[in-house]
Amino acid sequence: MPQVVGRQYKEILKQYLSSQSEEDLYVGQQFSRRFIEKDIAPEDVISIHKNALHDIVPELRKEVWDSFDFLIEMMIHYGLTLREHQSLIRKQEAIQMEMDVATGVQDTLLKTKTPNLKGLDVGWISKPAKQMNGDYIYFLNHEHEAGVAVADVMGKGIPAALCMSMIKFGMDGLQDENTSPQNVLNIINRIVEKSVDNSMFISMFYGMFDARDSMFSYASAGHEPALYFNAKEQTFSELSAKGLLLGIKPNVVYEERKQKMEVNDFIVMMTDGVTETRTEDGFIDMKTIEKLLLEVSEKPAGAIAEHLYNELSKLQNYRLSDDFTVVIFKKEK
Repeated sequence: MPQVVGRQYKEILKQYLSSQSEEDLYVGQQFSRRFIEKDIAPEDVISIHKNALHDIVPELRKEVWDSFDFLIEMMIHYGLTLREHQSLIRKQEAIQMEMDVATGVQDTLLKTKTPNLKGLDVGWISKPAKQMNGDYIYFLNHEHEAGVAVADVMGKGIPAALCMSMIKFGMDGLQDENTSPQNVLNIINRIVEKSVDNSMFISMFYGMFDARDSMFSYASAGHEPALYFNAKEQTFSELSAKGLLLGIKPNVVYEERKQKMEVNDFIVMMTDGVTETRTEDGFIDMKTIEKLLLEVSEKPAGAIAEHLYNELSKLQNYRLSDDFTVVIFKKEK
């Protein structure tokens, strides 16, 4: 215990007990900085106070001095808890800084270019439930074709971002390859199986629109079925295809299917953050999604996607329970 600080504190305390003035109280408040400068622990501050008071008012009852001993023991544990808490806060701040950097890297590395193909209107939206997104969209752009991969990594944070970087790496290498949905999933599956830990599971839907015949081809690796809207009949139907999740087995045969599109028809590709929207009354059903899409079916693809997000977000009191991603391909005149 620093003797100099103890003597100074005793004089300040003596002066305050004598006057009990605001001015002397202020002096004491300012002197507390000395304890911090000298790195004096809270329990030692109480010891300084006890010793000073013993010199100033020695005739106090024994119970008073015992209460100071009790308080010192209390403050020892308080100090330890406080230091642990401060250490935890510093670690959380460091993790948050790393997450901010990782989010920035994810946004930069995983950027993709929306197709600009005559006869096709493309709209999409992807919102993370937390800081980092576990959903991923990647577009392939060719002269007469537009492809899109919608993936969902069953995990969050930095590991999920690393998995998505593997998908992007694989998709980047397909620009000059056979981009039929079946072939795309075959290649991406082999990359994931070799490169991603077995504890990470990835579902993926890949669709390709050919402007020459208005045909939409698609395949799925354990992903949510897409929805096809027939504008003439004003009806919805599911576009599902058989296929294992990515990375389960090295050699998987993915089923490829086709859907002819007429003017104003559109296809909705989404992740389970859309189909498994949770409200206070439980999960919504597909009829709710179809109703919301039908309300704006005559609008451009981007407006349809935005409407679906806004309405489903409202049902959740604007707190997403999972990452929300939807991509819409709409056949134009």
